[in-house]
Amino acid sequence: MRIAVFGRNINPGFYESLIHLFGILDFNKVDVTVYQPFLEYLRREISYYPSGISTFSNHKELVDVDFFFSIGGDGAFLEAISLVRDSGIPMVGINSGRLGFLADVAQQDLESSLESFFESKYYLQPRSLIKLENDAGLFPDFPYALNEFTVHKQDTSQMITVHVEVGGDFLNSYWADGLIVSTPTGSTAYSLAVGGPIITPTAANFIIAPIAPHNLAIRPVVISDNEEIKLRIEGRGERYLASLDSRSDAFGANIELRLSKAGFPINVLQFDNQSFYSTLRNKLMWGIDKRN
Repeated sequence: MRIAVFGRNINPGFYESLIHLFGILDFNKVDVTVYQPFLEYLRREISYYPSGISTFSNHKELVDVDFFFSIGGDGAFLEAISLVRDSGIPMVGINSGRLGFLADVAQQDLESSLESFFESKYYLQPRSLIKLENDAGLFPDFPYALNEFTVHKQDTSQMITVHVEVGGDFLNSYWADGLIVSTPTGSTAYSLAVGGPIITPTAANFIIAPIAPHNLAIRPVVISDNEEIKLRIEGRGERYLASLDSRSDAFGANIELRLSKAGFPINVLQFDNQSFYSTLRNKLMWGIDKRN
């Protein structure tokens, strides 16, 4: 078995667990390859030199990898998507801090989760992505997002107008600070923060949610992910900001942005004792108030 390990800066409180993780992988005779910048971080910060491993620096070097472990939070997991891409390699999110929706293996559950992993007590859950097509050359290397695509105003305090078509039909012209198009995975992220609904990860939908709309009657809309979404931006500013998850790029006016479901999923490994609904309750602290 060959496992790739990715990470970036992690909580110092997780250092001991991380060393234990490498020890368990070594005990089970796993062939480990580590993201080169992460390995350099471990050497610099905690003088840790795991033995018998190789390194990788980009997606082309992920050769014959069976699983991909992301160490950190949901941000690290999203960053790792650009490395896994359309390879189909199952991803495991190990959380080094607070509970996450993607990095959902908590520190206290690390050993038991690894035990379940080596006993094959898991299943793969495919997660859909958004694909961006445009004529401005945005995100030429990897125009995909697991959570959401967002357009913002950039160089003005004035609102922008986002004209939206869905499946060739005009939907609305949103006068707002911006607009989010979210996947089901992203429904618990930025979309949720602007009042969007929570959707189960395997639902076949997109969410269109405006950011601070001027008209209070405007609400998020859930559509089928089989529909293509077209956006055109107008405003007093000359530049606007487009984001795919945590990556951003600027663009000018009169550019059509086309969004659709990607032709490949990201396979997220879920353990048999994990549940989206239990993660939801814990993350959003449902039931803390005993009156509920």
